[in-house]
Amino acid sequence: METTDRTVITVETTIQSSIEKVWECWSDPKHIIQWNNASPDWHTPKAENDLKVNGTFTYTMAARDGSMSFDFAGVYTKVEKFKTIDYTMGDGRKAKNSFQPSGSQVTVTTMFEAEKENPIEMQKGGWQAILDNFKKYVESN
Repeated sequence: METTDRTVITVETTIQSSIEKVWECWSDPKHIIQWNNASPDWHTPKAENDLKVNGTFTYTMAARDGSMSFDFAGVYTKVEKFKTIDYTMGDGRKAKNSFQPSGSQVTVTTMFEAEKENPIEMQKGGWQAILDNFKKYVESN
């Protein structure tokens, strides 16, 4: 990832699954809505994804009690099937996802530029929780 004045945070997980299944669950909206939340009191009621360079994505993330919601959105800058998905978020921050298959498992690493509103550890914890939910979802389906 190119250098900016922003802190880059890295989160990672290793999933017991094929790269094909990991890729499908990461990119298909019917799967995204099942795993894209950091805690049980949040969910993703709507996801749209056009996984190609210059394609866009929008995930509506909402509190289950209806108290708040927001759209997490961006534009893809690099897509290499089964390897890399890079994007620029709506606020201009960049993120890079890498998928590294090894035998019967895949390591997913996400690097993203931190925002300035929330503490680094809080951001890292939230993104790691989402990645942990992804792992749990893929391995149980």
